[in-house]
Amino acid sequence: MTTSLARFKDGYTNGGRGVALRFMQSFRSVPLTPNQLTVTGFVLNTGAGILIFERHWVLATVLFVIGSAVDALDGALARAHDKMTRFGAFLDSTLDRVSEGVILGAIALVLADQGKTLALACVFVALVGSFLVSYTRAKAEAFGLKGDVGLMSRTERIVLLALALPFAGRGLLPYAIYLLAVLTTFTVVQRMAFVRKQLNSNVEG
Repeated sequence: MTTSLARFKDGYTNGGRGVALRFMQSFRSVPLTPNQLTVTGFVLNTGAGILIFERHWVLATVLFVIGSAVDALDGALARAHDKMTRFGAFLDSTLDRVSEGVILGAIALVLADQGKTLALACVFVALVGSFLVSYTRAKAEAFGLKGDVGLMSRTERIVLLALALPFAGRGLLPYAIYLLAVLTTFTVVQRMAFVRKQLNSNVEG
C-alpha cells in the first residue's frame, strides 16, 4: 500500500514537473528571470493571504492557485533555459516557507476572530509541521540521504488548502486545518523514520 502510494505520488509529481518543463521550453525567451517568477509567486500568495483575512474566499483561492502555479514554474524556467543558480534555489525555498506562513497566518487570524480555539491551535501545528517537512528533507540531503518521502509535501498541502478555501464560508476551513495538522505531523514522522532506516542500513553495511 505504501509503495503504491509512493509510486502514485512520484507519478503525478514527476509528470507535473515534466509538463512545466516542456511548457517553459516552448518559449524561446521569457521576459522574467526565475528569481523574478519566484518573487511574483510570493507577492500573489501574499495577496491571497490578504483576501483570506478579508473573507473573499473565491478570489483568495484563485490568487493562491495562480501564485502557487507561478512559483512552481520558476524551477522549470531555470532548467529549461539553463539559468539554475544556488541562490535561486535558496530564494525559492525561503519564499515558499514565507508564503506558507502568510497563508496559514491569515487563516489563523480568521479562526481567532471566529473563536475557533482548537482549529487555531491546529494552525500552529500545521505551520510547524509544514516547516519541518521541508527541514527534514533538507537535513537528510545535507547528510547525503533521501528525505523526500511522505504523504504531505508542499504540493499536497497546496491542493488541500485550494480545495478547502472556496468553502470556508460554509464552515469547512477548521476541518481542513485539522486534517492538515494531522497529515503534516504524520509526514514529519515518516521522514524521520525513513532517515533513521537509511542511517541504520549504512551502519550495518
